[in-house]
Amino acid sequence: MGTRTAAVAAADQWTDPDDGIRYPAGEVHGWQQGRNETVCGLSLSRSRLLRFPHVSWADVQPESGRHAEEVQEVCRRCAAGLGARRDERGWTRTDPRP
Repeated sequence: MGTRTAAVAAADQWTDPDDGIRYPAGEVHGWQQGRNETVCGLSLSRSRLLRFPHVSWADVQPESGRHAEEVQEVCRRCAAGLGARRDERGWTRTDPRP
């Protein structure tokens, strides 16, 4: 399962006032079309997650900024399952020890 084939399932949605298309909001999970569960194993129906087959996983990442305006949290387990690297941290050492 790669990032190109992963769509998005989310806890909430928002509608763009310009074009009227709905986009994910709240907590987002990776979802492969044709399956009834997220990448991390949550059932879509039991978790009451909304499906967004027209939104790719790469578009809801905060660093992309494309459809991530209302995204509050990205599932860490789904991110790991879709290829996020553990060593990609948001900090760097500024004063290393000798």
